[in-house]
Order: sequence, then structure tokens, then C-alpha cells
Amino acid sequence: MPEQQLGLMHFWEAGDAVTHSVAYLLLAMSVVSWYYILAKTWVAWRQRRSARAALDHFWRARSLDEALAAMRAVDTERVLLPMTEKALAAAAMGPDQTLAASIDREEMLTRVLRGQITQISSRMENGLTFLASVGSTSPFIGLFGTVWGIYHALIAIASSGQVLIDKVAGPVGEALVMTAAGLAVAIPAVLAYNAFVRVNRIAIAELDGFAHDLLALLLTGGRLKETGTRDGLRSAVSPLASGAMVR
Repeated sequence: MPEQQLGLMHFWEAGDAVTHSVAYLLLAMSVVSWYYILAKTWVAWRQRRSARAALDHFWRARSLDEALAAMRAVDTERVLLPMTEKALAAAAMGPDQTLAASIDREEMLTRVLRGQITQISSRMENGLTFLASVGSTSPFIGLFGTVWGIYHALIAIASSGQVLIDKVAGPVGEALVMTAAGLAVAIPAVLAYNAFVRVNRIAIAELDGFAHDLLALLLTGGRLKETGTRDGLRSAVSPLASGAMVR
């Protein structure tokens, strides 16, 4: 019987509405966090596989039309395809059709590619703000439950006039459970956030490299092969991924 009284149900029954609200909040944060962790892991894997296949088919094609058709078939996650379509459409734009077409061709292509990298980066970062918020706030939410449990223990001691284990075991156990719950919610969220940030940084770097190669292909008709040529072109298109990488 004493062992059953000191179980989790005993601590739960010893809590009040505030403690229960904190526990439900942590549970909700944990469920949503794990949803984002599992969903983004699956999406990141699919996007990386799709991008690799699209990149391979693009450079194996004999013409831009063939490359675009091949990318439409393999880039199911639409990682590189929108960038390529927009760049080709901008390159084919006539000189007097729009205000965008009236600017320098290189600047116009740079603007289009930069915009596409920004959109893809925003899509990849979906859910990271929530994971960061959970990782930073859930320990404090658990700490609030801990403080509330200690407050209950002090009230029990004051009402009884003496320190009795059976009077303080419930509130103290409730406080420790809240601390553990806060950490259990925060640790996976923080680890997942750091992992996704690294994955996104690598993906954006690869997108930046493809954007430079695509820009060189559309401007000069050939893919960049020498580092010196790539570095020279980077000075002209350095804003491509700067905004996405800083995030």
C-alpha cells in the first residue's frame, strides 16, 4: 500500500489545478515537438534525395529543355525545380516586357535566384521556431511547477506545525516530477533544433552552389569548373544566399 501511495498517481492526485495545467501544457508541447521532429526528419530526407537526383539529371541532360523535363520527373519535393524554372523564364524574358526585364540580365537572374533561395530556406525553417521556443521555455515551465510543488510542501509543514514525511512527500514528489517533465520536453527539442539547423545550412550551401552554376550556365553557356572563375562570379551574386544563411 505505501508503494502505491507514492506512485505517480499519488503525486498527480496531490496536485491542484495549477500543477495539472502545467503538466498538460508540457504534454502538449512534447506532442507537437515530436510531431515536428518526425515530420521534418522525413521531409528533410526526401528533400535531400530529391535534390541529389534532380542535380544529377540536370547536368546529365544534353539541353536545358531536356534538363528541365528530367527535373520535373525526379524533383518530387520541388527543391531545385522552381529555381530552375524561374531562372530559365527570366533568362528568356524579352527586353521590354516588364520592369524586371529592363534591368541588367545578370542582375535580374541574381534577383530571381536569390528570391528562390529565400523561399526554399523559409520552407525548410518551418517549425524550427517552435522547437527553439520549446527548448528554451519548457525547463522554466517545469521549474514553475517545481516551485509550486515546494510551495505546497511549505504550506503542509506550516499547517501541521511539524515536519512529517507523509505531509510533504506528495508536494515534493510533485515538484521533482515537474522538473523532470520540463527537461524531458526540452532536451529532444534542443537536439532536434541543432540537427535541423545544420541540415538546413548544408542544404542552403548546396542550393547556393547550384544557383551560381546555373547563373554561369545562363550567362556564359558553360558550367563553372575552376575555383577562380567561381570566386569571381560570387562577387557578383554574393547576396544569393546571405539572407538565408544568416537565419
